[in-house]
Amino acid sequence: MVPRLKKNTSNSLDTQVGAVERKVTIWQSKAIEHCNDIIAEEVAIAIVYNGISHAVMMASPLELEVFAIGFSLTEGIIEKPQDIFAIDIVTQAQGIEVALTISNRSFMQLKTRRRNLTGRTGCGICGAESLAHVRSELALINNQFSITHTTINMATSNLAVHQPLQASTGAVHGAAWCDEAGNIIRVCEDIGRHNALDKLIGSLWSNNTFQQKGFLLMSSRASYEIVQKAAKAGIAIVVAVSAPTSFAINIASEVGITLIGFSRKARHVVYSHPQRLIEEV
Repeated sequence: MVPRLKKNTSNSLDTQVGAVERKVTIWQSKAIEHCNDIIAEEVAIAIVYNGISHAVMMASPLELEVFAIGFSLTEGIIEKPQDIFAIDIVTQAQGIEVALTISNRSFMQLKTRRRNLTGRTGCGICGAESLAHVRSELALINNQFSITHTTINMATSNLAVHQPLQASTGAVHGAAWCDEAGNIIRVCEDIGRHNALDKLIGSLWSNNTFQQKGFLLMSSRASYEIVQKAAKAGIAIVVAVSAPTSFAINIASEVGITLIGFSRKARHVVYSHPQRLIEEV
């Protein structure tokens, strides 16, 4: 991918939340050019529950409140957003602390799990205590609606225009919720694909969006944690622009998720539960 670069001038580049400007040197065809580049921020985000640090994730420093809500839901720490009483975001020298006050019941359940993980982009189980903690208890997805292959193609084709941070930096993933017609309703971006999904889930969970006709579109591969988090939210159809993993396919098959990968222009591959996809006459 060609970097989005501009020559040094007296004016700064247009940056946005989640991006910073840095001076770079480009070597191309034996020529040297000094430019400014827009770089995706990567910040340590500490998730703290009732004063106890639970996780440190490397993430983009935007939409942190919905990130904390989505992470809490998909990790099974809370059952509903109402279990969170307060969220305080404090910037520190080493990163950002997101401190949540949760219900006593949720906090007691959290303490019994004795889980202390350090998350990284691309890693969903760092710090799990045993192999038994890799798989969560997941309910079956019974939503029996259908969408067309053209609908998926339309959403995939339009995803890039809904990712401003990716357009500026070329370094972030996007998680999009799309309606049954293929319109993109909401997109969240982050350097971590599962962080982007947590942000999307945190922002849309309360109004039962995921129980309605629609599908999740990821700009990344479909690894196991993407499918597992989608299952936690009750999402019936997951579409990824890149490949799924074998573990992701296994989970999708077991819980009833229609999993689609390699979604590109006029082509995609269906890996599980194809009954939700209909062909146009």
